[in-house]
Amino acid sequence: MRKRVWLAFVLAIAMFAAACGDSGTDNTTDTTAAATDSGGDGGGSTAGAPLDVDTVLAAASGDCATPTGDPLKIGYAADFSELGGYADGPGAKAAAYMAELINCAGGVNGQPVEVVVEDIQGDPDVTQRAAQDLLDAGVSAILGPPFSDFGLPLLQVVDGKVPVLFVASTETVLSDASINSFLTAFDDEAQATAAAQFALDQGWTTAVTFSSPDAPYFEQNPAMFTEAFEAGGGTVLADYTYSIGDEDYSAQVNEMAGLSEAPQVLYTANIMPFMGNLLGQIEGAGIDIEVIGADGFDATGILDAGDLAEGVYYTTHGFPGEGTRMKQFLDAYAAAKGEQLQTVSFGTLAADAVLIVADAAAVSGSSDPSAIADTIKGFEDLDLVTESVTYKGTNGTPIKPVFIHRIENGQITLAAKVTP
Repeated sequence: MRKRVWLAFVLAIAMFAAACGDSGTDNTTDTTAAATDSGGDGGGSTAGAPLDVDTVLAAASGDCATPTGDPLKIGYAADFSELGGYADGPGAKAAAYMAELINCAGGVNGQPVEVVVEDIQGDPDVTQRAAQDLLDAGVSAILGPPFSDFGLPLLQVVDGKVPVLFVASTETVLSDASINSFLTAFDDEAQATAAAQFALDQGWTTAVTFSSPDAPYFEQNPAMFTEAFEAGGGTVLADYTYSIGDEDYSAQVNEMAGLSEAPQVLYTANIMPFMGNLLGQIEGAGIDIEVIGADGFDATGILDAGDLAEGVYYTTHGFPGEGTRMKQFLDAYAAAKGEQLQTVSFGTLAADAVLIVADAAAVSGSSDPSAIADTIKGFEDLDLVTESVTYKGTNGTPIKPVFIHRIENGQITLAAKVTP
């Protein structure tokens, strides 16, 4: 998702679950040594085959191997500021833990994985210095921050020398396989299209949208929802505009209440806590309508709206249901670290990104950045923590499912999994 730098104050108010105070990092390079010191013979992966994700996850409860040799270094240009901390705070922790698990399972071709973290501080200039520091450290790939405000300056410095995987971004402007730049998540078109498809599948044929011109994320997601919804036979009756930070939506709600045809569903990319105000005013006006949000609902904690969030839907990046790899990873992390990983859908994307790089090194039999990038471009149905992904035939944005959550009895449930 995208929010401009000037919206930092809004995102701070929105209380992102794992903002900078959760990261516990400073401005210096934080090298997470990935080799374990437990016994074992090593062994790791076999060149030519990706890692077995289930074996890697099972390493959390078994005896650890000790991989040797020069490490496979993966850089992380992480934004621990109030702008990107919701993703990169838990992301850095998840990336480091995934490296630990890979090493415990024998490493990559017998080599340990090492995650090197640089805090970009929500600053484009710092981002460029961090990118150069990571290149100088000899990383084979870089994990990138959530927003193009910093991702584009990073790409200018990297200049295709190593593959860059943007962990939590859904911005297509950062996806360009020709310069070895990839998304780990789906893009905004995918999540908006999935929301529209889901709505139509429920038999909801009339909709309204709430959009804001303040930043592309808040404007483009509703526009793409409208395009997909109407292409599928639905009708969007109206779009209501707002400004980020608005607390009073009474004018828009009154207009919606006065429509000659009652809409069945409302779609928006608005965020908390402001979304809570909108939900309350809709309820106060006696409007009965389904609400679907974008992944910003997840990032900013829609559950904090309490009873007003009951029945709300939103698109996001995974679901830790019983028996899933995502739940297995989160449970293992909690047991090992004595804390829950926050903003789980975004945090586990970083574990996926580390796996993608490690798998590419395993398949190519090399830690050479060019070999890793070329291998990523050919991945098809690659198993990860959140879900499998395909890069083959894309421009760097993976083909993967969009998860649709629903709040039921105050709990997050899985309503659907849609691959647009």
